[in-house]
Amino acid sequence: MSTIAASRRSSSSSSSATAKRPAIADGPGGPKATAAQAKKRVALGNITNVAARGGRASVGGSLGNVMAPTSSAKLNPTVPLKKPSLATSARSVSSSIRGSADKPASIKPAPPVARHGSATQRHNNVPPPKVPTIADVPSRAPALVSCTGLVSPGRSGDSVSSDETMSTCDSMKSPDFEYVDNQDTSMLASLQRRTSEHLRISEDRDVEENKRKKNAVAPMEIDRICDVDSEYEDPQLCATLASDIYMHLREAETKKRPSTDFMETIQKDVNPSMRAILIDWLVEVAEEYRLVPDTLYLTVNYIDRYLSGNEISRQRLQLLGVACMLIAAKYEEICAPQVEEFCYITDNTYFRDEVLDMEASVLNYLKFEMTAPTAKCFLRRFARAAQACDEDPALHLEFLANYIAELSLLEYSLLSYPPSLIAASAIFLARFILQPTKYPWNSTLAHYTQYKPSKLSECVKALHRLCSVGSGSNLPAIREKYSQHKYKFVAKKQCPPQIPTEFFRDTTC
Repeated sequence: MSTIAASRRSSSSSSSATAKRPAIADGPGGPKATAAQAKKRVALGNITNVAARGGRASVGGSLGNVMAPTSSAKLNPTVPLKKPSLATSARSVSSSIRGSADKPASIKPAPPVARHGSATQRHNNVPPPKVPTIADVPSRAPALVSCTGLVSPGRSGDSVSSDETMSTCDSMKSPDFEYVDNQDTSMLASLQRRTSEHLRISEDRDVEENKRKKNAVAPMEIDRICDVDSEYEDPQLCATLASDIYMHLREAETKKRPSTDFMETIQKDVNPSMRAILIDWLVEVAEEYRLVPDTLYLTVNYIDRYLSGNEISRQRLQLLGVACMLIAAKYEEICAPQVEEFCYITDNTYFRDEVLDMEASVLNYLKFEMTAPTAKCFLRRFARAAQACDEDPALHLEFLANYIAELSLLEYSLLSYPPSLIAASAIFLARFILQPTKYPWNSTLAHYTQYKPSKLSECVKALHRLCSVGSGSNLPAIREKYSQHKYKFVAKKQCPPQIPTEFFRDTTC
């Protein structure tokens, strides 16, 4: 019996050491038992200069039923209430006044004998006369002027107000108004005249409406700067520190950037095409393990920074990729994948000790400086600034900008642009794709991104060329990712063939 128990304990310990994450659950027959489970990815050791789709391992298995992110429910715009006519308001108020005007203006409290009744009245069963008290007056005669009974002079059906500082209640604070009667036409005319002077009621509604439309500013050409740091009640927005945080990120992005020519000066066996294949494969890994976007961006940053000073062979390029993703996942994720899982997704091409040795090599070379500003850090703030002055902010702009920014990870030549410039250019191009006839930049974006349209010209054109590539690309992982319903199918949107040159002028910012 002791031998059987010992064997059971040893088998259970060995099985727990090789346990996988729930995303790749082992069935009764092992990970290769059913087709529904994730297939192992083949190693990228045979990377060639041509990114052929046939040489890439397809992602197997199901990621589960991922609910599509629903946008916050939009309330229907409030229908402006029609302001009642002045004559009707005066008649309704005066009718209530007449009912109380017959009562004595000043009510004197009766003596106690009169309030309780005399002996003669009690003898004759005559009820004592009821004298109204001060508490009874509001029940019979309601307040003469109520602020809620009149509509503020905004965009009403009868008038257009040019001065909303004068309240309707203030214009009614006149002793004459308390004694207006239907027969007193002179007093009613005087009241209408004073009201017209305060509210500036127009005689010709069409003329005023045309003036308002003529002076209206186009939504994309707003000349004022919208405040995106005004929500102090939400602690996650850090409204009081947001500006300082992003100024610090702008300074730090210059210190944590990789070299822009390491492929030509350092690497002998690796070229930009192999790098693009590796990143395309890492996008699929991040999707299957449902990693946050920051993990993917940090992974690419660690890879490029390591390749900037260390020569590596193409057989070990995938090992570098999984080691950098392991480090980034430990930095960003709540529950990071284990080392055994990264060995599994490479079809056990690399052993556990090899992954750990590469991890130590990357950490030592980067001097454990894991915090690095990426395009995703700036994209969150820039997307918020882009939606600040829009009437109907939608998720399409955010998803489309994220799609463009992730496409930039594949392109080695875009390392020459700082992450903040790539994020700003992604916002510029996303707004242009959604509204090709509108000017995509405004003063708010120029203020928060600190980039003028002329500074974005080259980067925007480079991103535009990436988006113009058809669906038959050899690196389709990002396009397939953003062609899903949860990302609003933004990868399937048609990109205009050209960007007008006048959109890059700084005159309107």
